[in-house]
Amino acid sequence: MIKVDIFKKIGGKYGSFELKVNTTFQSHAVTQISGPSGIGKTTLLKILAGLILPDSGNVAVEDDVWFDKEKKLSKKVQERQVGFVFQDYALFPNMTVEEHLKYGTDDLQYVNFLLELGEMKALSNRFPRQLSGGQQQRLAILRALATKPKLLLMDEPFAALDSELKSRIINRLSSFFDKQKITVILVSHQLNEFGEYNGHVFHLSSV
Repeated sequence: MIKVDIFKKIGGKYGSFELKVNTTFQSHAVTQISGPSGIGKTTLLKILAGLILPDSGNVAVEDDVWFDKEKKLSKKVQERQVGFVFQDYALFPNMTVEEHLKYGTDDLQYVNFLLELGEMKALSNRFPRQLSGGQQQRLAILRALATKPKLLLMDEPFAALDSELKSRIINRLSSFFDKQKITVILVSHQLNEFGEYNGHVFHLSSV
């Protein structure tokens, strides 16, 4: 169980607002975060990853405290065992597809497994600039999985995939998440992004 009780004042292109979240996310399950643009969905993911710190509150995963403002405690990003699929992919321009995955693991069998999972075996020697938007998005997902995270955070992870490919990838990912007992929290504007596999939805609204 991930327990989140945080407050963060945010200013940006959508204006200033206050992000207040007090909820729990189920472990070893997929939870979709929904809500209008600019409500703070991406910010919430970054807070869970440790990339942004709340102004107050706490975050705990099982019995492990990741953030506690009063105790001045904040686990480093590297200590959280989190994989992050960024909306803009954030790929390394000087690395091939295979090098992206080897950056996260030295397990070559696992690298080959990920290439097969993402249907990218034939693209393993290409650089990001040689990939389509959908191929870059798949690489971003595989790279996040390369470190074998316990928590996977995904920001609009399937927006660039056509419906047929998306269905195949989600099917494989769902089986993999179940087998590895990975907790997944994803942001999407599409309802039931994981279809029958998604039993949890958290709607983020203004306060």
